[in-house]
Amino acid sequence: MKITVINGTEKHGVTYRLKEIFLSEFQGKADIMEYYLPKDGPHFCTSCISKGECNCKDADKIRTIEKSLLDADLIVMTSPAYVFHVTGAMKVFLDHLAYRWMPHRPAPEMFTKRAVIITQCAGAGAKSTAKDIKHSLSWWGISKIGVFTDALREEIVWEKLSGQKQIHLTRKVKRLSRKFSRINYAKPASANPITRIKFFICRAMQTSLHKADPEYLDGSYWAKQGWLGRVRPWQKKM
Repeated sequence: MKITVINGTEKHGVTYRLKEIFLSEFQGKADIMEYYLPKDGPHFCTSCISKGECNCKDADKIRTIEKSLLDADLIVMTSPAYVFHVTGAMKVFLDHLAYRWMPHRPAPEMFTKRAVIITQCAGAGAKSTAKDIKHSLSWWGISKIGVFTDALREEIVWEKLSGQKQIHLTRKVKRLSRKFSRINYAKPASANPITRIKFFICRAMQTSLHKADPEYLDGSYWAKQGWLGRVRPWQKKM
C-alpha cells in the first residue's frame, strides 16, 4: 500500500512524534511519501479556480503533491494548532486545492479514499484545527476520516512531557494506527450519505451551469466525467 503524509510544519515537535508513532504500525508494510510545509509546498494562493489549475504559478508543485495524494491508499494530514487553526503553511496548501472541492472539479479517486488527521495543541484548539483539515478532506469527497486530537496542558516539548502523558498520547495514537492498519485497502472506502448528498447538490448546480454555458470549466468537467448522467465517482468502474 501507499501512504502520503502532508506535514503542516517542518518542526519536529510533538505533532511530528505523534505522526511517527502512528506510522510505525505501517513500517515495512507501506511505501510512505512525506511532504513538509512550507518547504515542499506552494506559495500563497492567488485563486485561479475559474481559469484552471494549470494557470497556477505553483502548478508544478501542486501537480506533484496531488499525484501523490491520488496514488495513495491512505492520506495522513498533520498540523499543530496555531491560534485555534492549522498552520499558515497548511492553510496555503488547502487553499491551492480549492479547485478540487466538490462544487468545482473534484478528483473521482478521492471518493473512495481514507484519511487520518493528527493535531495537538497547548491547551484548547486541537479540535478546531482538525476541523479545518476535515472540512477540506470531506469536500474533496473523502468519507472515511480518522481524527486524533489532544491537549498538552503541562508542556509543549515531547522530551519534557511527563512519562504518564507520553504513555497516554502513545496509547491513544496507536489505537488509531491499529484501526487503520487492519483495513483491507484493496477494497475502496464507501461514500457516506453526507458525501452523496453534497455530490447531488453540486450535480444539480453543475447541470444548470453546464446547460447555460457548455464551455464553463466546472460544468464541462462534470459532463466529461459522466456525472451529469448516471456515472457516480464512488462506483467501481466496469
